Amino acid sequence: MTYSEVYSSWKEAPETYWMRAASAIDWDRPPSQALFDRGDHLYEWFADGLTNTCWNAVDRHVAAGHGDRVAIIHDSPITGTQAKLTYAELREKVATLAGALRDRGLTKGDRVIIYMPMVPETLIAMLACARLGLIHSVVFGGFAAHELAVRIDDATPRAIIAASCGLEPGRVVHYKPLIDGAIAQASHKPDFTVILQREQEIATLTDGYDFDWHAFQDGAAPADCVPVEGNHPAYILYTSGTTGAPKGVVRHTGGHMVALHWTMKNVFNVDPGDVFWAASDVGWVVGHSYICYGPLLHGNTTIVFEGKPVGTPDPGTFWRVISEHNVRSFFTAPTAFRAVKREDPKGEYLKKYDLSCLRAVYLAGERADPDTIIWAQGMLDKPIIDHWWQTELGYPAVANPVGIELLPVKIGSPTVSMPGYEFRIVDPDGNEMPPGELGAIVTPLPLPPGTFPTLWNAEDRFRKSYLATYPGYYETGDAGMIDEDGYLYIMARTDDVINVAGHRLSTGGMEEVLAAHPDVAECAVIGVADALKGQLPMGFVCLTKGVNRPHDEIARECVKLVRDQIGPVAAFKLCTVVDRLPKTRSGKILRRTMIQIADGTHFKPPATIEDPATLDEIRAALVPLGYPTAR
Repeated sequence: MTYSEVYSSWKEAPETYWMRAASAIDWDRPPSQALFDRGDHLYEWFADGLTNTCWNAVDRHVAAGHGDRVAIIHDSPITGTQAKLTYAELREKVATLAGALRDRGLTKGDRVIIYMPMVPETLIAMLACARLGLIHSVVFGGFAAHELAVRIDDATPRAIIAASCGLEPGRVVHYKPLIDGAIAQASHKPDFTVILQREQEIATLTDGYDFDWHAFQDGAAPADCVPVEGNHPAYILYTSGTTGAPKGVVRHTGGHMVALHWTMKNVFNVDPGDVFWAASDVGWVVGHSYICYGPLLHGNTTIVFEGKPVGTPDPGTFWRVISEHNVRSFFTAPTAFRAVKREDPKGEYLKKYDLSCLRAVYLAGERADPDTIIWAQGMLDKPIIDHWWQTELGYPAVANPVGIELLPVKIGSPTVSMPGYEFRIVDPDGNEMPPGELGAIVTPLPLPPGTFPTLWNAEDRFRKSYLATYPGYYETGDAGMIDEDGYLYIMARTDDVINVAGHRLSTGGMEEVLAAHPDVAECAVIGVADALKGQLPMGFVCLTKGVNRPHDEIARECVKLVRDQIGPVAAFKLCTVVDRLPKTRSGKILRRTMIQIADGTHFKPPATIEDPATLDEIRAALVPLGYPTAR
């Protein structure tokens, strides 16, 4: 079938379509129907079915005779170690940990916070929770104590499963003091913690409260899978809210499995047994969907990678892992490729490895600038597939469905709506915009299976954030346009569309122009307040390794490029060269914080920031441009 035939079959009979997709999952009791309308724009999928995520991700592959297949490859260039776990070994480890949690009195519906680095035990902990119907909330290891405390108070977990430390290049991140600090700050107190002691740091444990990972499991009888309803929450994942308090995205069990299983072949084009690698962190949605659950549900081998794109030890790390482990489909963020490109623009490290196993590269997590895609295409000679989704949605919503058919790639577009979505571009009043016009990106309700049905303990906020602005539609918070072929272009967050003297302009469009400058490795454009024009664009550019021309000369060339390609209407005159950009740990550029610094408004550095020192560097770079403006 072609993509358009598949899409039409969904559109003509959505419930039939998803019931057919649901047959790929084992059910203790099949659902009687696909969609349950709970009224007032709230929906659930497969709600009355009974199933278990751990059975579908682990046990059923063993039962089908695939116990010897490798489930998890752990590759840690930071420690210089590698390990493999088969599906049979994984089942044993997961069942034993689940047995120990059961013996401590944890039962279906209880919450568990998981605060761990990129080690196989993190996936074992997630799957052990799923086995018992516990609701896990994975918090990125190394998150500040205050942020962890906020999540403890919101999720009210019975237990915290953690490691003694995480490892960054050249430093050990001590987790235990952060956990102790968070529990001290939180009003809710978990019953106990389980700590995986890593040899790089042995944490001090409080007797009777903190349990050693191995000792905790001694003598525990393996637990069976507990069947749960299709609408039982599988997990809560906190995503940063614009108002500071994090939003707990909820994922229901049935739809989660159906949707992820569907994407493994249709979007990522892997068959059971193939090696799939998502170079992300399990603390983010990509790690939940495509390091843990998606690949294992589909019977793939997944890679848990503890390293960085550059510096562990060099910009050839990605290529080594792909070549060594026979990776078929590789998923990463554009920011990772930009880091590699900046360190190794000519691909010298790439030449050391045989990548004939690799069929395609998938990019998501932020906008993929055309310059990075063109560089990657030239270096790898493989399809570079951009796709778009959000924490809330859980899996690709706009994609090139490579496993159905590879549609023509248009650089700058993540391609087309997947079944379940019908993205449209609307103006502030909700009127549909003509092709090529910039507006807000929305899709009609109900959202498909596997997306979030609500926010944890915050239904009003769910409605206000996503449903209220455009009744009957889900508001993505992103701005973009659709071309005459139906391809969607994500231009910026709605907040990043700036208004310069009445002209609505996309900062993403300007970043595209700057990224095309031969000396620019990475860039960001923000809108700063201006008394005359309302807002003005300001550009920050990082240079490729080895460039040593005068910075003001490069900045002048950048200003000219934008003027030539977008026009004087952009009023782009503010540009500066910086060594690096402030980012979150997952690689997203902190544009909102940069705007607050430039505008001289009060701000709190986001908890997700990788290195707070970058904010001082931005502040210093603004001074020659005459910012921050006096308020």
